[in-house]
This record gives sequence, C-alpha cells and structure tokens, in this order.
Amino acid sequence: MKGARSKPILFVLGFYAVCWVIRIVEYFVFRTDQTIIGEAVIHKSAGIVLLAVALGVVGYKWRDVGFCSNKFIRDTGKGLLLGIGAFVLAYGVEMIIQTAAGNAPALDVHVTSYAIVGNRSLEGGFWILVFCIVGNVINVVMEEGVFRGLFCKLPLEKHAFWLACILSSLLFGFWHIAQPIRNIIDGEQTFGGAVMFATMLVITSTLLAIQYCMLNRVTGSIWAGMAAHFVNNITINLLHVSTVSGVDEMQTTRIAIAQAVSFVVVLIIYLADRRKKAKNQTAGSAV
Repeated sequence: MKGARSKPILFVLGFYAVCWVIRIVEYFVFRTDQTIIGEAVIHKSAGIVLLAVALGVVGYKWRDVGFCSNKFIRDTGKGLLLGIGAFVLAYGVEMIIQTAAGNAPALDVHVTSYAIVGNRSLEGGFWILVFCIVGNVINVVMEEGVFRGLFCKLPLEKHAFWLACILSSLLFGFWHIAQPIRNIIDGEQTFGGAVMFATMLVITSTLLAIQYCMLNRVTGSIWAGMAAHFVNNITINLLHVSTVSGVDEMQTTRIAIAQAVSFVVVLIIYLADRRKKAKNQTAGSAV
C-alpha cells in the first residue's frame, strides 16, 4: 500500500501494462468484437476484477475513486443529459446537411459493431440488443473506473490534478490503437491509413478523456462521465443515418460534433466551478 502511494505513476503504468497485455490477447486471439457479441468484453471484465484487486492493494474503497452511491442518480442524470443533448445537436446538423444535399436522410435503429474501417451489422434481434447494452455497461464501468477513477485518484497522492488528468487521458488515447494495429496485420488497412486513423483515435480519445476527468473533478463522482460515455458508445452502436447513397456516411463528422459540443460545455462548467471555489476560498480567507 505504501509503495503504491509513494510511487503512484509507476503503479499506474504497471497496471496499464497488464491491462494492455490482456487487451492485445483478446484483440488478436479471441476477437470477441468480431463475433456475435460485438464487444471486446473479456479484457474489460478482467479490468474490473484487476481494478478491485488494485483498490485493495492501494487501500482505497470504491467510493474513493468515484463510485459514490449517494451521487449516483443526480450525476448519472447530468451525464445522460450532456450526452443525449450533444448527440441530438449532432444528428440534427447531419440531417440538415444531408437534406440540403438531396440525400433523403432517415434515422435507422439497428445494432452494429463499430470499427474504423466500417461498421458491421449484427443480426439476432432482441438478444443482440441485450448483448450490446450489457457490453457497453461493462465497457464504461471498466474504462471509467480505471482511467478516470484509479488513474486520476492515485497520482493525486503526489501530484497535481492536471498531471493526473493528462497522464490518464494520454493512456486512454493510446488504449485505442489496438484496432489499427490489428487492421494492418489483417490487411484491412495500409500502414499509412492505419497510422492516420490511429492518430485520429488517440487525439479524439484523449480529448474525450480530459472531458470526463473534468466531469469527475466537478461532480466528485464517476457517474456523470460514465453516463456520458455510455451514451456516446451506445448511440454509435444503435442509431444510424441512412441516405439514398449509403449508411453513416457522416458518422465521423457526427461524432466529432457531439464530442466537441460536450467538451466545450464541460470546459465552461469546469472553469465556472474553479472560479466559484476560488472566490469562496478568498472570501473565507478574508473572514
């Protein structure tokens, strides 16, 4: 316990390396995201177990890394409102653009497995929908618990919030290069194309992670970021835009709009929260 808290960055990097090894095994051996399940749930489930072990080693309780039961309803509602609001705006912009171009856009609900080389539709009706929802719940519990929970909390033992935020967010960004690497090996992308997509994934995922770190900081719990993260993922998997020429042709643009809008909103909230706390501190010192 003492060693982990005295060298938090080293502990974080070691934990990350273990999770990465399990992630690589699933992506290259089991490939569950290419099966009927449509989600890479093995390493995410293992990550939740490892998180529980790590909390015991460090001496934290679940609430110490943001799983505060008394804030669940309030902060989950905030996260859902943020995520849904951002995507309503993004879909609205896409529908306007496609309509103006004469492409007769329509919303279509069906389950897909998201991939940077093109979504893959999953057949199976009700149970595929259940798998999709459960898989996304497992995904956000693991990623928020690890990256915005443990990885943001533990470095605070020795370092400032923004160092913890940037470190955990960069690690989350590079967490997403497994798929481009597999695409190169499988011959689904050229090396140059995979590098381009990997760079895009690292940048967008890092910015998304910074957003969720700020949400965590402002609310004092992990629930708002987890809810917004769930909306982001489940929307990509379920709600699509079909036109006369194809499906989800503007998906990347749509996601970028939603994430940019939510980032700006969270940044404004975060800065306002900082000003309020600084003002209260100044007033308290004056008294």
